Amino acid sequence: MAAPSMQGVAQQLILDRRVGNYQLPDGWFVWAAGNRKEDRASVFDMPTALANRFAHLEISPDVESFKKYAIAHGVSEHIIAFLSFRPELLHRIDPAQPAWPSPRSWFTADRLLKAGLPADSAIGAAVSTELSAFIKLFETLPDVEAILEGNGKHVACPAELSVKYATTVSLALRARSGEHAVNAFRWLTAKMSTEWTRTFIHDLRQSMQSKGLQGPLATALLAEPTFKAFVKDYHELQVTA
Repeated sequence: MAAPSMQGVAQQLILDRRVGNYQLPDGWFVWAAGNRKEDRASVFDMPTALANRFAHLEISPDVESFKKYAIAHGVSEHIIAFLSFRPELLHRIDPAQPAWPSPRSWFTADRLLKAGLPADSAIGAAVSTELSAFIKLFETLPDVEAILEGNGKHVACPAELSVKYATTVSLALRARSGEHAVNAFRWLTAKMSTEWTRTFIHDLRQSMQSKGLQGPLATALLAEPTFKAFVKDYHELQVTA
């Protein structure tokens, strides 16, 4: 966002590592961060001579990285499940509205929801309405606690895709022991396809790590014969593909 005059001064610093009497110390690197013009962030064009003095890297948000961070920081399972179901809403600029979803604003939305307030002011009215409808689906989830306790044999698998996402994430985030993890894993492998089980294992690992339970998790899963078969079959599927 630096004005062209300031960018001109920076040009000499970046190339020669010196401006006037100032010398950039040895071992120091110059990094510049900013938004693109298409991000509508009031940026100035970088002069070609300055741009040519940089290596340019573009950072893009992705749902899996966000989920890993969100799980570690206690973000609601409703938001994590919603973004698993609608990953394209992790970051969507709406130039017509001041509020729109981004990794930053989802954390604000989480705080608002936990305070009993609507999330419109953080992620926009349209996305907030969709999120609210998704949260209501949690009232129709299978008995997650029964599954975790090993009593899920007769608990039916939901048919609705959105409810499957909510169920899978809930099982992963609510597991509080290695035994819970194994019980949920058995239910998923019996009721859902391999891809759902893989998603569960990924989120479960992040959740148990955030609780300091990665050791008990590893011990329980490695002692489970069906888990060993799952890992072998999934590895062979990836190699074949």
